[in-house]
Amino acid sequence: MTTKNLLVELFVEELPPKALKKLGDAFATQLADQLRALGLINGDSVTTAFASPRRLAAHISHVWLKAADKAVQQKLMPVSVGLDAAGNATPALIKKLQALGADVSIPAVAVAALKRAPDGKAEALFYDSLVTGATLDTGLQKALEEAIAKLPIPKVMSYQLERDCALPGWSSVNFVRPAHGLVALHGSTVVPVKVLGLTAGHTTQGHRFEAAVSPVVIADADAYADTLRRDGAVIASFTERKAEIARQLAAAAAKVGGGCKPIDDDALLDEVTALVERPNVLVCQFEKEFLDVPQECLILTMKANQKYFPLLDATNKLTHQFLVVSNISPSDPSFVIGGNERVVRPRLADAKFFFDQDRKKTLASRVDGLAKVVYHNKLGTQGERAQRVAAIAALIVEQLRLATVPYTVHAKEEMDVLASKVQQAATLAKTDLLTDMVGEFPELQGIMGGYYARHDGLRDGVAIAIEDHYKPRFAGDALPRNHTGSVVALADKLETLVGMFGIGNLPTGDKDPFALRRHALGVIRILAEADFSLNLDAVLANATKAFGFMLELWPEKERADFVAHQPKLQDFIYDRLAGSLREQGYSAQEVDAVLALRPQRLGDVPKRLAAVRAFAALPEAAALAAANKRISNILKKVPEVDAHVSEVLLHEPAEKALYAAMQDVAPRANAQFEAGDYTASLQTLAALRAVVDAFFDGVMVNAEAMDLRLNRQGLLKSLHAAMNRVADLSRLAA
Repeated sequence: MTTKNLLVELFVEELPPKALKKLGDAFATQLADQLRALGLINGDSVTTAFASPRRLAAHISHVWLKAADKAVQQKLMPVSVGLDAAGNATPALIKKLQALGADVSIPAVAVAALKRAPDGKAEALFYDSLVTGATLDTGLQKALEEAIAKLPIPKVMSYQLERDCALPGWSSVNFVRPAHGLVALHGSTVVPVKVLGLTAGHTTQGHRFEAAVSPVVIADADAYADTLRRDGAVIASFTERKAEIARQLAAAAAKVGGGCKPIDDDALLDEVTALVERPNVLVCQFEKEFLDVPQECLILTMKANQKYFPLLDATNKLTHQFLVVSNISPSDPSFVIGGNERVVRPRLADAKFFFDQDRKKTLASRVDGLAKVVYHNKLGTQGERAQRVAAIAALIVEQLRLATVPYTVHAKEEMDVLASKVQQAATLAKTDLLTDMVGEFPELQGIMGGYYARHDGLRDGVAIAIEDHYKPRFAGDALPRNHTGSVVALADKLETLVGMFGIGNLPTGDKDPFALRRHALGVIRILAEADFSLNLDAVLANATKAFGFMLELWPEKERADFVAHQPKLQDFIYDRLAGSLREQGYSAQEVDAVLALRPQRLGDVPKRLAAVRAFAALPEAAALAAANKRISNILKKVPEVDAHVSEVLLHEPAEKALYAAMQDVAPRANAQFEAGDYTASLQTLAALRAVVDAFFDGVMVNAEAMDLRLNRQGLLKSLHAAMNRVADLSRLAA
């Protein structure tokens, strides 16, 4: 039996644009998975998804009209249950065979057809049968129902079907949008399936305004995309339509000249692709006077409200021209261009008005207003939050001051200047939340604070810090551009983490409403990349101190719970760090080995990982890791043992040799560790392999004499401490 290609299309009213791509991919994937499970397609089949504003479709190659029959062997029951002492079928066996549809008119014949085979300690009866393969008619019906049921619909709507006069009452259907047509073609043959009150046919609808014919007749499954393009004026493929829009955007920008390019925003491109069926890019413009408004405001209003593509010049500055992706292609586009220019003008005027009004008040004059804005019902107002951020930032500066060696007069002056800038930036960082612009566009918080700070005449370093204190906002985002911004950003993220963990507001599963995972990664990146010599324990402890005044007003139990939740925060940060490192290509073993020691200086972690990777490549690594694991297991049983070693109690040659080697190797490895050369430190320790192996071959650690036992345990504890300063090498053992 030969195969043919299958085409299934659901024609619907306009689908939600932000969900379209996901819906299209899910529809095609689920349909193919269900058909594959029924044996109607095999591994050679290729699935192509189609998704436009008014349709979800899938083209699946090499689909059978009927699945092959399949031999199935089914375990029935133990022989002792199914057969009596004479070997005849018991009532239980007869009943089971009848349920399976077997012929039991002659029980002896039915029993003879069964197979006996070992099943664990007993012997069981097995029944062989031939299951008839599914037909495409029934299989596609089931697959289509399953695919629709499993669609990731953001919000289901209920609608009524057209009333059938032969049936009483009304029928309602739940789906993402009302569906009006169903196509199901196996080659050129219609597959008679029904879903959502629709019966499959071979016709669909094209573009609302520009289709050449209506309805559009699909002659064959393979002709779907070409027919829709020719007769329906629709590019059915989401991927092709997106590529066509990108091509037209680039061509239009090149035509404008001057090195102009459309703004790079893949999410916007996806959304626009989901809004049009036949894209036509047009160049529009607005008055140049609007360019006095910060370009972030203009770009955001054009993208968010109008789905336009702003044009940037060669220096990434906004121009007064923008691109519109129209869904129609009139011979005279001037009316479409003029209409879009009229629509965008009031939006830009609003942005200019907000900007002008906001600059009439300084950021400093808005500080008191933060006390009227609730941050969280348990954590107080934005004003109290700003005070905590400023307090945490001040403590971070003091930690940096203590870590500065040598602390010269010049270093003191630099720290004093940093402290002053940090306090000013932290105090003003949240004040732009009270501005009209941020009220209209929350995405601009921080950014607008930077603009208004410069307008107020504040130092550029402070303005940059206010602008950057939310960074990094997402994975791959840049860090704050100066130390002031890094300190305030770190303080801001720590305040959120400590506060939310303190009240038990932890992320669960895929729910993280306060973006605590992102905040934790921000803390990690700032500590690791901003050249801060800060210990994580001390940073978290100081951040917790900033909540002291608030906690004094709480009942004792709530205060205790707040403090008790803090260790979970450190675990959370190390978990996020572990996940981030694995995503960067480090193995789970390498990450576990390094993070098992909970290194306090996160900036050291990459160097430790590099050292572990270099050590693991040495021929001595496997034996030393195994020995280290053995030592760890021994020491777990004697946690109170002292690392002191008495030479007088060293009797065996092997333990003397190990002690002597440690006296030579350990000081050199420790010096290299203190100098930050972790790779050299571990490679120096590799020289201990032979004497460690000899020790375990020739020395009984748990000797009967207590003094010998304690001395040998002390020797192992000294060795364990020397070997595990960079990482827990036992984690590298297979």
